[in-house]
Amino acid sequence: MANLPPLCRHLHIEDGFGPEEQQVQLRRRVLTRRLVLVRSTIVVPSRNLERIATQIWRLSRRRVRYIPNGIDLARFATPSNTSLQARIPGDGPIIGTVSALRPEKNFQRLLRAFRIVTEQVPARLALVGDGPERPALERLARDLGIADRVHFAGHVAAPAPLYGVFDLFAVSSDTEQMPIAVIEAMAAALPIAATDVGDVRTMLAPDNASFICPMDDAALAASLLTLLRDPCLRQRIGAANRAKAARDYDQETMFQAYAALFDRQR
Repeated sequence: MANLPPLCRHLHIEDGFGPEEQQVQLRRRVLTRRLVLVRSTIVVPSRNLERIATQIWRLSRRRVRYIPNGIDLARFATPSNTSLQARIPGDGPIIGTVSALRPEKNFQRLLRAFRIVTEQVPARLALVGDGPERPALERLARDLGIADRVHFAGHVAAPAPLYGVFDLFAVSSDTEQMPIAVIEAMAAALPIAATDVGDVRTMLAPDNASFICPMDDAALAASLLTLLRDPCLRQRIGAANRAKAARDYDQETMFQAYAALFDRQR
């Protein structure tokens, strides 16, 4: 807004929204973006955000640039953190997730789905991350009778080695755009059961598409159960996800895209 009227070229990066805009864009924010970004270059990491920028904010398509997120894939070739594995109670394959424990991530849905899972197969659940929802989630795990199979790992500054402990990765969110944790799980060669939010479906390898589900406890549980019951399927889908991450989401590709954009802004 300090660049009104335009004093210099402006690059604006938009990567998502809070829970207050997970269903609909707030009108005052839409109008503000239309006003202040009309002469800016806007970078978005997801096709969903690209659609919002051009159709809802009504920004010029020629000013909106899609640059997907990228990560250092080599970090996910490191040995697994077996100390985490030892702390996860129970037996069976490990479902993992890595995220701040916030309402829009809807880990209550994941816990309810996990309870359905444990009624049919032995499994364990690890939630890596911390946040305001943790006390409520811990209570829910106790109320559902699954606390002896759920481990709250808390915040981990460098979680890359933890992915190697997981047998599959879960996303239960109500809203996402292009979640870094999904790319990290792909880099770690994990299959993913996820709600159909943001760009998650198109991010994953085609082999993983049937495990993207509606925002429903039973549907998420069904995706988890199919993967838990078939180690060969998990391995095949995980390898396909790893290959797609290497092709599309390496950080060097992202760096080059931004460098080219910065050069054009000079």
